[in-house]
This record gives sequence, C-alpha cells and structure tokens, in this order.
Amino acid sequence: MQTIRWLGGFFASVVVAAGLGSIFQTQYNLSRIAALGEPMPISLRLSTMLHDLVHFAPIYAIIVAAGFLIAFAVAGLLSGAFKAHRTWLYPAAGFAAIIAALLIMSAMLPVTAISAARSTLGVLFLALFGALGAWLHARITAR
Repeated sequence: MQTIRWLGGFFASVVVAAGLGSIFQTQYNLSRIAALGEPMPISLRLSTMLHDLVHFAPIYAIIVAAGFLIAFAVAGLLSGAFKAHRTWLYPAAGFAAIIAALLIMSAMLPVTAISAARSTLGVLFLALFGALGAWLHARITAR
C-alpha cells in the first residue's frame, strides 16, 4: 500500500509541476508576443495553452520526473533525520530539482529549450511549481 501511495504521490507531483509549468510557459510566451503589439485574444491563449498541455507538458514532465526522482530520494533520506521538517524538505527538494534541471539543460544545449527559463522570473515560477508539486507528494505520502 505504501508503494502505491508513493507512486500516486509521485505521479500527482509530476502532473502538477509539469502542468502548471506548461501553462506558465505558454502564457509567458504569449505575453511576450503581445508586448510586441500583436493582438492576443483569449481564444488564442486558451487554444495555445491546450496545445502545449498536449505537446509540451509530457516532454517537460519527463524532465520534472527525472529531477524529482533524485530530489525525493534526498528529501526522503533527510526526512528520516529531520522528521519535523518533512513538509518543507520535499518542496525545497522540488524547487532545487527544477533549478538544477534548467541549469543542466542550459549548460548542455546551445539554446535555452524552455523559453520561460530565459528570465529570472520565469525560472523562479517554474521552480515554485516544482515546489508545489513536491509539497503535494509530501502530503499524499505522509503517514
């Protein structure tokens, strides 16, 4: 039962972090285009967001899942020693996992693959969504 809860928590955390990250990425990009004077009706925003949820979010979810596997292993080990801080260890690990993934991609690729990660604000929001997903995992897997 504990394994099923852990897997459910992991899946939910990845879906939340990748889903919110995808939505943010879409709206961030569209706001940058709108700032250039291009009209951005809500119908276009919604259709683009749905398109990105289908096409971008699954790829981003793989990146998030890889980072979360490592981060949750570390948070799990630390939460054994610091049981009272488990609720905050996981969000910190999720935050760090997204930052690390973005930095690794930036170092390995000739261009920033996730355009929202080209700004400090974008990186911060993506990392916060990682923290939120990891917090959800901590809540689901709490005993």
